[in-house]
Amino acid sequence: MSDSGGGYPSDLTEEQWALIEPLLPAARVGPKGGRREKHPRRRIVDAISYVVRTGCAWRQLPKDFPPWPTVYWYFTWWHDDGTVERVHDTLRGRVREADGRAAEPSAGLIDSQSVRTADTVPAGTRGFDAGKKVKGRKRFIVTDTLGLLLAVHVVAANIQDCDGAKRSLLWTRLDHPGVQKIWADQGFAGRLVEWSRTILAASWRSCARPRTSADFRSSPRDGRSSAPSRGSLPTAASHVTTRPARPAQRP
Repeated sequence: MSDSGGGYPSDLTEEQWALIEPLLPAARVGPKGGRREKHPRRRIVDAISYVVRTGCAWRQLPKDFPPWPTVYWYFTWWHDDGTVERVHDTLRGRVREADGRAAEPSAGLIDSQSVRTADTVPAGTRGFDAGKKVKGRKRFIVTDTLGLLLAVHVVAANIQDCDGAKRSLLWTRLDHPGVQKIWADQGFAGRLVEWSRTILAASWRSCARPRTSADFRSSPRDGRSSAPSRGSLPTAASHVTTRPARPAQRP
C-alpha cells in the first residue's frame, strides 16, 4: 500500500492511481471560484472501493475515511456524469490489450442468476422464479470472453430469460457495436435467438451449461466446436444494491 496524501495507506498502487486520476472530472467551482477540495481524491476512491468490496452501508464507512456524505456526494457526481462508466471502460480496454486483444470485444457471453431479496425490497421489483424456487430479483450480465463486464440489467425474478435478456443485449449492441457473436446456454434459446439476429444482427452460439470450466463446449446442434477462450460461461457475481437518497451536504 502507498500513502493517499492524507497520511492514510491507500489500496491503490502508484501505477493504478496514475491510470485513474486523469479520468476524473475537474473540481467543481462556482462563478467566483471556490475553495480547494478538502479531501484527497485518492482517498475518496479508496472509500468508494471499500463500500463496493465489503457491501457495507455508506453510513458504516470506517472513521479513517472522509465523512460518508462527502464520499457519497462524489460517488453520485461521478456516477451521474458518466465518470464511473468511463473509468470502467478504459480499464477494461487496458486489460484486453494487455492480453493481446483489441480494446473492443467482438463476442459476448450472457447469463442470468436469480437471487433472494429481503422483504423490505418493493414488491413491484421482485418476483418468484419457479424454475429455481427463488423469490427475489434476477440479474442479467453480459461479459466479453475474458469475463469483463459489458452490461448488466436487474429485473424481477419471475421474468423469463428470453424476455429479460433483451435489454442487456440491446445495451451491449449500442455500447459495443463490434459484438457480433453471443454465447449463451440453452435456457436462452427460442424466440430470443431470432430476435437477436433480426434486431441486433448478431449470430447466436448455444452451449451446454458447464459443470466446470473444462466442460464448456458449444452445443452439438450448433454444428460448431469453437468456444470462448477462457472456458466457462460466467454468472452474475455482484449483489444488487439500491442507492439511498442523495445527501444534502457537499464537501
